[in-house]
Amino acid sequence: MSIDLFDLKGKVALITGATHGLGMAMAKGLGHAGAILIINGASSQEKLDNAVAAYKTKGLNAFGYLFDVTDEAKVIENIKKIETEVGVIDILVNNAGIIKRTPLEEMEVVDFEQVLKVDLVSPFIVSKHVVKGMIGRKAGKIINICSMMSELGRNTVGAYAAAKGGLKMLTKNMATEWSKYNIQVNGIGPGYFATSQTAPIRVDGHPFNDFIVSRTPAGRWGNPEDLQGATIFLASKASDFVSGQIVYVDGGILATIGKPSNED
Repeated sequence: MSIDLFDLKGKVALITGATHGLGMAMAKGLGHAGAILIINGASSQEKLDNAVAAYKTKGLNAFGYLFDVTDEAKVIENIKKIETEVGVIDILVNNAGIIKRTPLEEMEVVDFEQVLKVDLVSPFIVSKHVVKGMIGRKAGKIINICSMMSELGRNTVGAYAAAKGGLKMLTKNMATEWSKYNIQVNGIGPGYFATSQTAPIRVDGHPFNDFIVSRTPAGRWGNPEDLQGATIFLASKASDFVSGQIVYVDGGILATIGKPSNED
């Protein structure tokens, strides 16, 4: 019975920005737990098709939908298509996001606004239109992908931190308003993960690599698969009385101020 709590067989899960990276890792976790995957991408049909093919080679049931999550009209159109062609959306993972690394005093307003639009406004847009069906069915799971920057700042990521801090509070307010409909809304805050983007700096002797390894109590970068457990938990019956929480999957980095260089 305890294993059944995590069973997602037959559930339809929409994961935005899941053509690569951590979004793909989380989607694979949901797929291996039995979910039918709706993979969203926005950059190109070719990239989306290649991603869907990669899911299918793993034996996962996946469908691809190309649309911009910041375009409300396209979101509405594609949610209708998904629910007509595949099935009603039981699980939503708002993963799509961008980051622009620029000192705040040098950042253009248009760039600041773009980060907010993708990282904060789009989860509102997609959730707003997916949740209407969930309210009618009185069941649903929404997972917003937050960040350690939901809790702290770092040089050159002011727009990203503002968006992710806002997403943390949006998650709590979604839970406040929608829990009465048996909809659980939670967030996941990834730490530093080993991805293709971080590969150039994940080498011994690189200052940032050494900083992350020494700063993280687990003593390593996260593997993308490390996110799958939290994602499955928050998407399944196992979390039916959990709402408004942010689960930080960070190897303990937010729990400590680190250690002196001469400390074992």
